[in-house]
Amino acid sequence: MFESRLVKEESSFIRTYIFPLGVALAFIALWGTLSALHLFPKSAFPSPMDVLVGFREEIVSGRLWNDLVASLFRVSMGFVLAVVLSVPLGLLLGHAASAREALLPAVNFFRSLSPLAWIPFAILWFGVGDLPVVFLIFMATFFSLVLAVMAAVANIPSVFFRVAADYGFRGWSLLWNVTLPAIMPQIITALRVTAGVAWLVVVAAEMIAGRDGLGFAIWDARNGLRTDLLVCGMIVIGIIGVLLDRLLVRLTHLPNVRWGYER
Repeated sequence: MFESRLVKEESSFIRTYIFPLGVALAFIALWGTLSALHLFPKSAFPSPMDVLVGFREEIVSGRLWNDLVASLFRVSMGFVLAVVLSVPLGLLLGHAASAREALLPAVNFFRSLSPLAWIPFAILWFGVGDLPVVFLIFMATFFSLVLAVMAAVANIPSVFFRVAADYGFRGWSLLWNVTLPAIMPQIITALRVTAGVAWLVVVAAEMIAGRDGLGFAIWDARNGLRTDLLVCGMIVIGIIGVLLDRLLVRLTHLPNVRWGYER
């Protein structure tokens, strides 16, 4: 049994770390080979070494850290605000049929709008800086989260509530002990999807309505024809996106949530 456990852990380690590392190294090798063939001008296709030098330049100057903090701050503000406001509204729409019939068309309408369509209004209302970007992130995630919570509540088996009534659960006790544990797996999935959307939107919004941040850094590098710095920004954006998703995945290990992921 002990040997079987060791084999299982080793296999999991290989799948989790070794395989992804091998793919990354293969990609870098292919990238370096293509850049050495000079199929494109160096200004349009920087080599891995050029990008590494660009990383050093950005880190030494402190700009990379400042842009990263600015982008994470905006994403955190907009996303947390969307979560705090969307969950109560989603619970209401999931439980109250009349409210769902009245508000669902409006929620679907705004969810269908591209968040980038709000950029002109965001700049007119809030100027340039943090507020317009936070607003755009909120608009990109709020309505999708409302629909996800509403659908999760509406799909709770009615037997859950009948059993809860037999045990005397009412009001807040019903919400905390039945509704929220039942919908948490779906909510975590929705959070992972919308967090990814928020991270995409912050980059696009900062290119137009920001004065700093990773999106602005990419746009500035493009204007300065510094494709090495542009790739640096792209790599950081991808890594942070993966880390944010991994952080949200940790929520699936909570005791009241893990049941929804058992096979």
